[in-house]
Amino acid sequence: MTEYIFLIPISLFLLLGVMSPGPSFILVAQTALSQSRKKAVAVSFGMGVGSAIFAFIASVGLFVLLEAVPWVYTSLKIIGGSYLCFLAYKMWKSSASTTTNHTKNYQPEHGLVKLFSVGLFTQLSNPKTAIVFASVFAAFLPKELPAYSYFLLVLLSFFIDTLWYIIVSTLLSTNKAQKVYERFKSAICKIASSFMAIMGLKLIVSRHLP
Repeated sequence: MTEYIFLIPISLFLLLGVMSPGPSFILVAQTALSQSRKKAVAVSFGMGVGSAIFAFIASVGLFVLLEAVPWVYTSLKIIGGSYLCFLAYKMWKSSASTTTNHTKNYQPEHGLVKLFSVGLFTQLSNPKTAIVFASVFAAFLPKELPAYSYFLLVLLSFFIDTLWYIIVSTLLSTNKAQKVYERFKSAICKIASSFMAIMGLKLIVSRHLP
């Protein structure tokens, strides 16, 4: 099993990455506070699948493609940044809603599949995340990979992201947390939407690969 020791530093870097605040964290936190644990967990699984997809495409050379064909990266940035700005608008709009119609304004009753999709597309909206994956893999993967390495990397990425966001969902969906949210809902929504919009705009206007 010592041939798989390289998975340890990769796991640590991926864990530190997912724990850093970003659009994904904001979305999961907002869903847990404003709706329910079940819905936030659905978003979390979407995040995990998105992370697994990034791990897969990073392992097959996405960075080389983006570096060789700059317009692909530019297109992904614009699409992803625009999607984050759209989510920011929905959050800001929900800040003026009442408690009873808040969920209808922010995320309509489309069920868990819809929320899973929102989590997935939010995770995939930032192509820089895939580049981070590629950089970590390039730094720690050995030249001779043991069997099933790529499968394990994809599974590991899914597990780390999903588990972290489920923990966030559980902590922020408690009655106490939701009562605090209801008290300061307008301010929290506006702050969250502002950060989301800044991240989206920053993604759109950035010119180079990180």
